[in-house]
Amino acid sequence: MLENSVELTPCQEKALKQLKSGENTFLSGGAGTGKSFLIKHFHKTLDAKAFPILASTGAASVLVGGRTFHSFFGLGILEGGVEKTVEKALSNKRLVKRLQKVQGVIIDEVSMLSSEVLQAAEEISRLARSKDSPWGGLQVIVVGDFAQLPPVTRGQAQKDWAFLDPVWQFSDFKLSLLREQTRCKDKDYMEILEEVREGRVTDRVKSYLDSKLDDISVDVDLTRLFPRKNMVSDFNNQKLEEIESEEIIIESVYSGAQRFVDRLTKMAPVPPQLRIKVGAYVMTLQNDPKGRFVNGSTGYVKEISNNTLLLELVSGKIVEVEKTSFSMLDAEGETVATLTNFPVNLAWSTTIHKSQGQTLDKVYVDLRRLWEPGQAYVALSRIQEGEGLYLRGWDPSSIKADHEVLKFYEDNG
Repeated sequence: MLENSVELTPCQEKALKQLKSGENTFLSGGAGTGKSFLIKHFHKTLDAKAFPILASTGAASVLVGGRTFHSFFGLGILEGGVEKTVEKALSNKRLVKRLQKVQGVIIDEVSMLSSEVLQAAEEISRLARSKDSPWGGLQVIVVGDFAQLPPVTRGQAQKDWAFLDPVWQFSDFKLSLLREQTRCKDKDYMEILEEVREGRVTDRVKSYLDSKLDDISVDVDLTRLFPRKNMVSDFNNQKLEEIESEEIIIESVYSGAQRFVDRLTKMAPVPPQLRIKVGAYVMTLQNDPKGRFVNGSTGYVKEISNNTLLLELVSGKIVEVEKTSFSMLDAEGETVATLTNFPVNLAWSTTIHKSQGQTLDKVYVDLRRLWEPGQAYVALSRIQEGEGLYLRGWDPSSIKADHEVLKFYEDNG
């Protein structure tokens, strides 16, 4: 049962009934509508081994404590195409046994999975379970928002959206669409976000974004969203150097076989060496089980000890942050590597891609020369109210939505 203290929106209540129905379901909705929150509480009612959560990327799997979609279904890099991948997967007895034992799967951030990998996974599941029904009779719950970041599509103008493959229709996903905002408390800003989500640059959007143009000094502490990783590391290092207090280097502690540790090092949100100082501006990288902070809460380091960081959040709250472990699981759900360190990183800047899923206090972003559909929307939807938005610049060409995505939601909404 869900705790009595948990309050769900009407849309979440309706979606929860659908999730419990046993049918294949697509849980969707704009940024900040509580998709992850609802899935987390729904999953508490299930046997995690019988109904695992699968992440679309390795980095996401480390954050949610789950397995990757690719490893669970034995997809590798799809070398040789779907047919060869399916053939190889079905020759793996452990994989076949795993698929025969589970009751269902939850697939997070489905927008970042291509149609090809979804097709391969469904066929593997159906053949491994020797049943002609979709996914061999598994209940499959896919979660995400196709209006956010798309799958990586090399050398193709058309994005390889999962819903474009016939397997999506064959799976017969029932759409549960969350509409009420749980992150953003600013009604005017919510309306602006909805227009940006649909790629509409209306007079109201133009006027609003123009009003947010601000030449922020580099001395102002707020999270800058950059499109590329090298811009993030350069800016964070520059800001850290400006603080006169002693730099403290906190080594991440790893365990597990070296080949798994090497992979975890690349995927984990915390670097091998966490470089911080008293006075540094940092963000938390996970939702606190005690509810003191969320993934993306920002604040200042007040004290550093071996086992705790004392942070003053921008809200004024003082919190002690303890070290935590980030784990990498294998396809069977067994922990093969862990990293232990404080769940924080420098907050002066991050990439737009990494910010997806975070709730930030204030952002400063340049909405010029963006190239992905949904990229501007992801950047703008990180904050709870428009008051926290500052723009270095923007242009209409960066606010774009994929035509196929708009048509998909129009046809299914």
